Amino acid sequence: MNDRKVINLEEGWDFMQKGIVKLRGILDTDTAEEAFTPQEYMNLYTTIYNMCTQKPPHDFSQQLYERYREAFNTYITTVVLPSLDEKNGEFMLKELVRRWDDHKVMVRWLSRFFNYLDRYYIQRHNLAQLKDVGALCFRDLVYAKLKTTAKDAILELIDKERDGEQIDRALVKNALGIFVEMGMGGMETYETDFETFLLTNTASHYARKASVWIEENSCPEYLIKAEECLGKEKERVGFYLHASSETKLLKEVERETLSEYETRLLEKEHSGAAALLRDDKTEDLARVFRLFKRVPSGLPPVAEIFKKHVEKEGAALVKRADEAASAKKESASKTKGKGEADGTPTPTPDKESSKEAKVSDKDSKALSSDTSTIFVKDVIALHDKYVAYVTTCFAEDSLFLRALKEACEVFCNKIIAGSTSAELMATFCDKLLKKGGGSEKLSDESVEETLEKVVRLLAYVSDKDLFGEFYRKRLSKRLLFDQSANDDHERSILAKLKHQCGAQFTGKMEGMVTDLQLARDTQQGFDSWLAQDASRKGDVDLNVTVLTTGFWPTYKFTELALPAPMVKCVETFKAFYEERTKHRKLTWIYALGTCSVKGNFKHKPIEMQLSAFQTSCVLLFNAVDSLTFAEIRDRLNLPEEDVKRTLHSLSCSKYKILSKTPENKQIGPDDVFTHNEQFTDRARRIKVPVPPVEDRAKTIADVDNDRRYAIDAAVVRTMKSRKTLAHQKLVLEVVQQLSKGFKPDFKAIKKRIEDLVTREFLERDKDDPNVFNYLAVIWSWFLVSAGRIFEARTFLMSGILIESSSPTTGDSSRAFARTFLMSGI
Repeated sequence: MNDRKVINLEEGWDFMQKGIVKLRGILDTDTAEEAFTPQEYMNLYTTIYNMCTQKPPHDFSQQLYERYREAFNTYITTVVLPSLDEKNGEFMLKELVRRWDDHKVMVRWLSRFFNYLDRYYIQRHNLAQLKDVGALCFRDLVYAKLKTTAKDAILELIDKERDGEQIDRALVKNALGIFVEMGMGGMETYETDFETFLLTNTASHYARKASVWIEENSCPEYLIKAEECLGKEKERVGFYLHASSETKLLKEVERETLSEYETRLLEKEHSGAAALLRDDKTEDLARVFRLFKRVPSGLPPVAEIFKKHVEKEGAALVKRADEAASAKKESASKTKGKGEADGTPTPTPDKESSKEAKVSDKDSKALSSDTSTIFVKDVIALHDKYVAYVTTCFAEDSLFLRALKEACEVFCNKIIAGSTSAELMATFCDKLLKKGGGSEKLSDESVEETLEKVVRLLAYVSDKDLFGEFYRKRLSKRLLFDQSANDDHERSILAKLKHQCGAQFTGKMEGMVTDLQLARDTQQGFDSWLAQDASRKGDVDLNVTVLTTGFWPTYKFTELALPAPMVKCVETFKAFYEERTKHRKLTWIYALGTCSVKGNFKHKPIEMQLSAFQTSCVLLFNAVDSLTFAEIRDRLNLPEEDVKRTLHSLSCSKYKILSKTPENKQIGPDDVFTHNEQFTDRARRIKVPVPPVEDRAKTIADVDNDRRYAIDAAVVRTMKSRKTLAHQKLVLEVVQQLSKGFKPDFKAIKKRIEDLVTREFLERDKDDPNVFNYLAVIWSWFLVSAGRIFEARTFLMSGILIESSSPTTGDSSRAFARTFLMSGI
């Protein structure tokens, strides 16, 4: 190798030039010459190798590196540029793409021939690699000259495609590939020389289009076109644009077609978002959501329109319910007026009649059960409809969930014909769960689904505590009088309420349900106790339900002079209960008692379902033929109001068990009552109703009292932890604590704070009267008793009294107590 012949620069380059000429011939002719044979390739590579490895001054690495660059420049100047100068537009692009492809082939071959430079000389001197040198030559001589022309030609083709013409997508893709490759691994060249102009051109194109569409098309038609354009632009990126352009390109389209005209589109009179909601155009609404979700701050206006629409629909339901209640009230008034016109006697008003008028007035303000059922069903249907909209059209977006919540809170807290939504929902649940309320016609799944929806609606009601109180009182009646259609449904709704409102909300209600099971066990024990000794069992078969005071609503205790058989059965149960339990006190509530009484009338005997008060009253006539009002009151030992209600139900209602003198609709202190022997009815068993006592006002008053205690507790709890707090912050914290149960009034909170200051739980700061300080209070509790702790209990009792003959007349008595039901605390 030391004897290797030295190759001069010109001699070696002449040999290399022959290879370059052959390569140019291969690129320039359609009938390509034969490719380089392995021997030719090795000769060319070896020549470069030898010229670079000769000892100085015959090491021609630097000269070869320069001549490598000159070979490209010469080819571009003499061949490539002239061929490009001859063409324009699409033809120029085709030629440019062809010449760039040829150039890359030339770079590939020459870089192989000169590969030894890449391996050693270029690395030692930190120079550009051979492939990069070739690309730089094309960029500096061809790209720099034609980039503007090429960019304009490409944009022209894109515009043609946007206008519906067919173009050579492969050509555009290859031409844009040149812009990317000229960046030498970066995207700056593509973005600066092409993408910026593309985005400007796109914005101008769609601005023109949108200005025409907004005038000619409806909102759905416009959005269909906008969505199609967005889809086509995305396809365009996939076909020939660089992937990095997709987001920027679509943003331009969105800005020009959606952002610029959002307000006009959404507020179009006959086709805007409100009209789409009104006409239930779910597909178009889904498109509105999809498109405006792409726009910054595009969804809040849509959500606001949705909220207003739901509010409007809910307000229409409230108005319809109010109108229905008013129509019923008018109908009742007309019926009453017609009766007076027909000559029905009008009694002289007295204290009792004025009370009844007040009760009637209160009743007229409340919705009837049917109207409340219709209203709640309508609200459920409305809520279901727009929940489906939020799910299917708006993809459960948080904006629309909040909009639906805020809209429902508006109309779910309206006063409807004098009743709150909380009361209506409690009434609806009561009717659904009560026997004969319609639940028997529904499957268990339907009832469960309806209950679930009602509980879901309860989340929008601010007065949850009011619902809880109304529901608890109605639940107590269903449980006490065995009116529940299905125990599983009762437990199910309590579980749902517990999940929705917390364990404290349903604690008493769950205790009521549990109490009934314990009461059944007590009754079984009582039956066994009676069976053990025949002397214990009297003329009455007794069924008793014992209930815990704390769980059940507070019932009014009224003393009643029971008939002898009833007294005996009460004493019998007392003996059993005292023998079984210690330290417990039973208080009887006779107002809840019911009895089955057989009346021996002239035409036929009739079995009557009466209250304990009614039963005690009619049994008085077994011994006498007639009694005055005062005599009945004294013998029953009842308040005058209860006596009037009882006598009214027996002598003035549908079933006139007693005859009254004088004959009118009012009970007076001088009235005389006798047994009505002529009474008869088609049925052999009847239920004589007692006029209901209005407890709605009391329920609301109870809730108000509980709220006062809750506010007091929240204020003290907050101040105990914070010690010192400004008035405004204290009020806000109290509202936050109580918001789960009810929405407290700021005035009420202020009043309770003042009361706590008076009671020395708090004090105003001496320097700032708007700041309160907590005062520590130490309480000492003392329990004084006679050695026993008494736990109050509530119970329900029922029994049967066997018929007996009158010892004086030999005839059957006019009325016998058959069964009765009594309750007490």
